[in-house]
Amino acid sequence: MEDLGPVAWPLTPIRTERLVLRASEARDRPAFVELYASPEVHTYLGGARPRDEIERAMPAVPARWPGSFVVELDGTMTGQILLRRAPGSPRPAAEGLADLGYLFLPHAWGLGYATEACAAALAWCDGVLPGEPLVLTTRSANTASLRLAAPRCASRQGSGSPRWSGTSSGAPSSGSACGPLPRRPPERPPQRRRASATSSAPRNASVVAASLTASRSH
Repeated sequence: MEDLGPVAWPLTPIRTERLVLRASEARDRPAFVELYASPEVHTYLGGARPRDEIERAMPAVPARWPGSFVVELDGTMTGQILLRRAPGSPRPAAEGLADLGYLFLPHAWGLGYATEACAAALAWCDGVLPGEPLVLTTRSANTASLRLAAPRCASRQGSGSPRWSGTSSGAPSSGSACGPLPRRPPERPPQRRRASATSSAPRNASVVAASLTASRSH
């Protein structure tokens, strides 16, 4: 992954109803270690690295690059939003596009913080990279991420459901991928297609990529 390129950074902190999105600071280092070492957080990301390895490699001010947002709740880091480019993507349609990712500590799950923080990050992205397509990639087994991605994928193409296409692995019925959409809605209604097999994802875990291309304020 690469950062977003020449955008103003560090950003002015973004305040939502409950959260603050800002650039990382030295005081966030312990929370970054917890986030990156958490087996729960990395259930669908290939597993966490050993804590001692993360401690040794972690810089004094972690992840301070354009597109890396610390999500702060009540004065403490509780998660991270990432907007990065994906060169060499296994999904050709996503090549070079900005990719939205997010990690939250388990105590913050199920409370709508990811939805709230992603909406704020996408609004920021609209301001600095207007009209740029975005891609959100997750595993089809990660139902919480699917719940976040699906309505946004649908609303950004002006239809009632996401456009699903692309690749998956394992049982074909386990899921599929939603590739990036054009900047304008397609003339014909999007069609649902069966995913094709690939060996890039773990067995029985499909890759799902939701397109987030327009009107990201929802």
